[in-house]
Amino acid sequence: MPHDAPKPGKLPGTYLKFIDKYPELGETHERVAKVVDHVGPLDRKTCELVKIGLAVGAGLESAVRSHVRRAMQHGATEQEIEQTVLLAMNTLGFPRTVAAWSWARAQIERGVD
Repeated sequence: MPHDAPKPGKLPGTYLKFIDKYPELGETHERVAKVVDHVGPLDRKTCELVKIGLAVGAGLESAVRSHVRRAMQHGATEQEIEQTVLLAMNTLGFPRTVAAWSWARAQIERGVD
C-alpha cells in the first residue's frame, strides 16, 4: 500500500473483498497510485484536496470521506476542505455540493481516526 494509505480497518469491505479475490489488480492499483502521487510537484495535502474535488464531481461519498480524512492527516484545515467542496457549486450545482459538504462535514467531525 502507498505510504499514506488508510489503515486496513478503514478500507471499505467491498474493496477488501475485491482485492482478496483479485490480488494482482489490487497490487497494480496501489503501485499506480503510488507513482501518480509522486509524479509531480504537488504536496500530499494538495493532492488530497484535488482528490476531494474529483470525488465530489463523481458523487463518490466514501471517496470524499476517505480523502477528507487523508487531507486532514496531511495538514489540511477545515476551511481548506470546505472551500474545496464549495468550488463544485457552479459546476455541479447546489444539491450535489450540499450532499458532498455533508459527507465532508461528517468526516471532519469524526476526525482522522
